[in-house]
Amino acid sequence: MTEALNLFEQQARNRRQTAAWLVLFILFFAWIGFGGDAVLYFGSVDEAGAAHYTVPFIGLGATLVAALIAWTSYKGGAKRVLWSAGARELTAPGTHEEKQLLNVVEEMAIAAGLPMPKVYVVDDPDPNAFATGTGPDTACIAVTSGLLTTLNREELQGVIGHEMSHVRNLDVRLMTLIAALAGAIVLLSDGLGRFFRGGGGRMIGGRGGGRGKGGAGAIALVILVLWVITLILAPIIVRLMAMAVSRNREYLADATGAELTRNPLALAGALQKIESAAAPTTSIKRGTAHLCVADPLGRKVNLKEGFLANVFGTHPPMAMRVARLKGMGFQQAKAAGEGPAA
Repeated sequence: MTEALNLFEQQARNRRQTAAWLVLFILFFAWIGFGGDAVLYFGSVDEAGAAHYTVPFIGLGATLVAALIAWTSYKGGAKRVLWSAGARELTAPGTHEEKQLLNVVEEMAIAAGLPMPKVYVVDDPDPNAFATGTGPDTACIAVTSGLLTTLNREELQGVIGHEMSHVRNLDVRLMTLIAALAGAIVLLSDGLGRFFRGGGGRMIGGRGGGRGKGGAGAIALVILVLWVITLILAPIIVRLMAMAVSRNREYLADATGAELTRNPLALAGALQKIESAAAPTTSIKRGTAHLCVADPLGRKVNLKEGFLANVFGTHPPMAMRVARLKGMGFQQAKAAGEGPAA
């Protein structure tokens, strides 16, 4: 009863956070649009105190565009993530490893009580995996070719069980949406940055600071400064939030995945092999790193605990994850009367 309650609580929390991200994304674009309108409005005030820019075209357009981006990101975010990783759908397995992968995914789907997700392979020698989608009915699980050749069947079950837990908890919905929205914010920031470097800042600054009379010109300047600061900080903030969201969910997915397989030591062994891989997963980009079972970028911050690691890291320290799983294995063996696990 407690496990089911925790599952429902986690799902409800993810639904709330998904809605919050959508609202914040639209509000961000609205601020950028209406902020620009405000600069132009106060900058258009003449000597008589009359404003010549009165219709907030930029704000209305930006808000509409944000709503469309949010909707398409929610619906099509998984396809973009898979495309960015160069994943290919596994429909006709050609090797023993690929056939085994399909069998394991089917087993874990049955164990989790979920529909069979689509399975993808990323042709990358570094072992890694991730899940994406908006929920169990649209879920996709992708693994690298390196994962298939590195892990044995039990270890592969552990990793797939971990990813299936993300699907069941609705983590994939939130984390996929964050990846898509973060990409859109970075793209907007980069585009407006090029606009300013190309002389757009002088154009807006001239309108805001030169033509505005007295207090109107000062207000335009303040809004312009806040506007620019927002554009600079937004990509950094959204990436940090994505990292924090991901790190808090990995421990839960490890524990739930171990319960699905009834073999926490297999997942512990898989994580140790993944951690010992020599190179990062080059096919996985920075914007989707938080989706993976292990940090694909090999950043040292993920080796630490503490406040800064929680802010800047996408994953908990692998040593801590492995230790917790081995503790689960010890308790499991003790309950079964087999004595301490080796």
